[in-house]
Amino acid sequence: MGFGSELQRELTSSGSPSALKYLHIPTRCVTFSHIPAGIHHDRSLATGSPIRRRSAIESAATADVFAHRFYDGVRTPRMERKEFRDLASPAEARAAIDSLSLEGGLERVSLEDARGRVLAARLDAELDVPGFDRASLDGYALRARDTFGADEADPASLDLVGEIHAGEEPNVELETGQAAEISTGAVMPDGADAMVPVERTDFDDENGDVLIRTSVAPGDNVMFAGADVAAGERALGPGTQITPRDIGLLSALGVDELPVRAPPKVGIVSTGDELVRPGEDVDSARGEIYDVNSYTIAAGVEDAGGEAVLYPHAGDDQDEMERVLREAADECDLVLSSGSTSASAVDVIYRVIEEQGELLLHGVSVKPGKPMLVGRLDRSAYVGLPGYPVSAMMVFRTFVAPAIREAAGVPEPRAATVAGTMAREERYGEGRLRLMPVGLVTDADGETLVYPVDKGSGATTSLAEADGVVEVGPETDYLEEGESVTVKLFSADVRSPTLLGLGEDDPTVNRLLDSLANPRYLSVGTRPAVRRFRNGVPDVAVVAGPLERDLEADELGRWEREWGLVVQAGNPHDLEGLEDLVDRDLRFVNRTTDSGLRSSLEAALAALADDRGVDATELRESIDGFDLGLRAHESPARTVIAGDADVAIGLRATADHLDLGFVLVDAQPVRVLANPDRTAKAGVRELEAALADLNREDLQDV
Repeated sequence: MGFGSELQRELTSSGSPSALKYLHIPTRCVTFSHIPAGIHHDRSLATGSPIRRRSAIESAATADVFAHRFYDGVRTPRMERKEFRDLASPAEARAAIDSLSLEGGLERVSLEDARGRVLAARLDAELDVPGFDRASLDGYALRARDTFGADEADPASLDLVGEIHAGEEPNVELETGQAAEISTGAVMPDGADAMVPVERTDFDDENGDVLIRTSVAPGDNVMFAGADVAAGERALGPGTQITPRDIGLLSALGVDELPVRAPPKVGIVSTGDELVRPGEDVDSARGEIYDVNSYTIAAGVEDAGGEAVLYPHAGDDQDEMERVLREAADECDLVLSSGSTSASAVDVIYRVIEEQGELLLHGVSVKPGKPMLVGRLDRSAYVGLPGYPVSAMMVFRTFVAPAIREAAGVPEPRAATVAGTMAREERYGEGRLRLMPVGLVTDADGETLVYPVDKGSGATTSLAEADGVVEVGPETDYLEEGESVTVKLFSADVRSPTLLGLGEDDPTVNRLLDSLANPRYLSVGTRPAVRRFRNGVPDVAVVAGPLERDLEADELGRWEREWGLVVQAGNPHDLEGLEDLVDRDLRFVNRTTDSGLRSSLEAALAALADDRGVDATELRESIDGFDLGLRAHESPARTVIAGDADVAIGLRATADHLDLGFVLVDAQPVRVLANPDRTAKAGVRELEAALADLNREDLQDV
């Protein structure tokens, strides 16, 4: 009975007949000496027979388990779709991904391309290293017994009969009482069994003899053949990740090519009509955004040991999406998609997966990342990532990257965790595992404080401004201030910032930060900065405009900035002051309520209202767009440039930078306030010194 018949019988007896349609039975099977089980040949290799992927029986049976656990079959007239009634647990999601085969196979690479690759087979030495007895030092080759009793006072005198250089075959054979000059690494001549370094010798000019002023034993200062590596000895084992040290060993063995694990080829497919590749023009009026996930995930794939393949953007066109998915499945070991969650996109993904494979689960009880898909496409694995960048990267890092590393044979990165205490209370009660991005800061005693960095799943800076993740269990409703937590760092080389600052988005602040070693600054605005400062989170707060009440803080420095109305170049509406904004029909763009500029504008309007004897609310309501607030200091001005507003609140520095007009309203003080308990921190002292340097310049001209 043939191999296929035996396997079919085994599948049938396993109670998993559906497994048959996923099995690829090669026409030939070969055994590679020392090749670890579970590795298959890449389909793209021109030579060699394929080795089976890891157990198709096991994978298919697992598929049935997941299918029966997470869905009940509901048939619709449009297509047959599995509807998943329950969210999978994180453990079940990992098990589903582990049931897929991601291995990339084998390939041979040259020695110069081998660094970082994973050896696929044991490598035994085929020759001795060194292949001859060689001198370890510059000096004289001799017979050890001719030196017995020699010392500084009574040297042994030996007849110098020749010299031997590295890379030359010796042309002398030593006899009793003879020596030959020899270079480091040169072949020891016949008759010699030791050598003496040149430092322990003299030359007798009268008779041409060499004087040996020390005794040596046989083998002294000689590396014998095979002393480094002996022929037949195990040199490197399968699974070794080739380092520069290993390259040296392989070079010494004369190896110029070696078998390595091919990295899993991971196809990355982005969907959604709103996505544009970086470098292309983006049309904000159409709601277009740059494609963040494709490049971020591709970098993660490479870090995990995979080979990332970016496919053309599919948009939400069903035919194009289907074509790209099928192409990626045909060419890659794993297909990752992210982007659109539209009904049409999900329909296409369901149809393609169910026609070519099996959907194992849809939805995981984790935040962020609930809408994850796991399945297989023909002979490739498939994982659908959420569209929001933070969700996509959290799911990738937690569930997908470990599977890629295992398939590539790349070891897990060194475990890097930090113990700390919550800097403030964080409430959570959604009944799902929460992967909470956090940042780290040290308090006055050098203890680690942990604070959430969570701007929502759609904010790309949530991870860039974080140091690691705290896993909050589904049973946890909130974390108390001061509660102990464990932070899983994004990598072992994560460095906590030397300074944590919060506050105003300001050009001078940016200039100060550029002069510091490793700061972290979150432009949250004055009001949130003040709230968190009172809670003891940041080292410093940069505040502008009037404060509701004083802070207990040490002022490190201050400057003034001119603020007012930003208009088109040349001031086409002839604005002269705040009165024009109130009395004329102009389209206005404000800053958010968190901004110090917004506070100063409200204070100025209140003063104008007092002068006119009216309520300040009446003046605010008369301004078209007063309640439209943008976060960053340049954003309102750029709205003016785009022609979407006639006037915006802003700084003179911003108007000058963007070549816009400016109508002065007032000057606003900006203060840098330090937590009194942390003024001795090195980062705070560094900031104070930078402020002093700026104060020596004319800050008002910055």
